[in-house]
Amino acid sequence: MRQIVASKIVKCEVVDNAKPGTETPCAEIHQIQPLLKRPKDLEGFTYKVRTPLSEAALYITINDIIVNGKKRPFEIFINSKNMENFAWIVALTRILSAVFRHGGDATFLVDELRSVFDPRGGYFQPGGKYMPSLVAEIGECIENHMIKIGMIEPMEVTPELAAKREEAKTKGVTGGSQCPKCNQMTVVKLDGCDTCLDCGYSKCG
Repeated sequence: MRQIVASKIVKCEVVDNAKPGTETPCAEIHQIQPLLKRPKDLEGFTYKVRTPLSEAALYITINDIIVNGKKRPFEIFINSKNMENFAWIVALTRILSAVFRHGGDATFLVDELRSVFDPRGGYFQPGGKYMPSLVAEIGECIENHMIKIGMIEPMEVTPELAAKREEAKTKGVTGGSQCPKCNQMTVVKLDGCDTCLDCGYSKCG
């Protein structure tokens, strides 16, 4: 349920030489007001993220607020010793926090962030999962947090998919192509068959 309220402002135009008894034309301006207010204290989690793009780790803090008895993200902060991406990271956290604070369904942010591809190429996480960009990694961190607080249902990992991921980790798979099902760059060849390590898609069935 979207947590927003609409307020109505009536703005009347002053008309010179208006005849007595005539109504002054008015325009209704509808404004959408944020409903969520920040309490003094918030609880949250801080996640440490390491990538091959930098020796310095990212520390992602997501604070939650309780709305109608359920937790939802209210704000996000990202910090790192590496200041190379400081400007766009600050901009990203402010935009994400603004979306969180306006209420409503914010789960769409996960898909938006995870679909960002770095033109210089992505990287593989330990275990063989491909990250197309640092932004996608931030999106996955938000997804994991939303799963933890109950906003998103976790994807069911079948024993077959778990075994494929473990096999990829053991063999040290370092390359992948795009999956036609989930669009992630996680399709690798295992035992002569193209297999997606993210959703389990396989050409061999």
